[in-house]
Amino acid sequence: MKHSDSERKISKLHTKIASTEEQLQEVFSIRKTVFVGEQNVPPEDEIDQHEEQSTHFLLYDEDQPVGAGRFRIVDGKGKAERICILSSLRGRGAGREIMKAIEEYAREMSLPILKLNAQSQAIPFYEKLGYEIVSDEFLDAGIPHRTMEKAL
Repeated sequence: MKHSDSERKISKLHTKIASTEEQLQEVFSIRKTVFVGEQNVPPEDEIDQHEEQSTHFLLYDEDQPVGAGRFRIVDGKGKAERICILSSLRGRGAGREIMKAIEEYAREMSLPILKLNAQSQAIPFYEKLGYEIVSDEFLDAGIPHRTMEKAL
């Protein structure tokens, strides 16, 4: 019955906009675990000058924070950034849930396009969500990325 277990797992997921200092610290904690701890991004590169003008999202599995992402407007387009899921939840629909919430938020702002800089290894995930590659590969924090966009 593994299939029904994974369906039950997905149904527990929900996303909130981080609106308190405690929630914002949970966002930063998840990002530190994934980007600094797992991917060796320098801590000084992980938190940047865009934090205060960004809208931060937290993904919960019941009441446990398990994923994070941020959104901001850049050149008239929505931009999803710092999307990350704790390793225990990857492959179970968690990334799709947080992206769905960010896309809905961008649509509510009547933005025509949502873009992101995807780590090259994550491109197949974003392609399944309807994103298309619009750049050559480049390095960000030493990790290969490509810019992707989706019409909303």
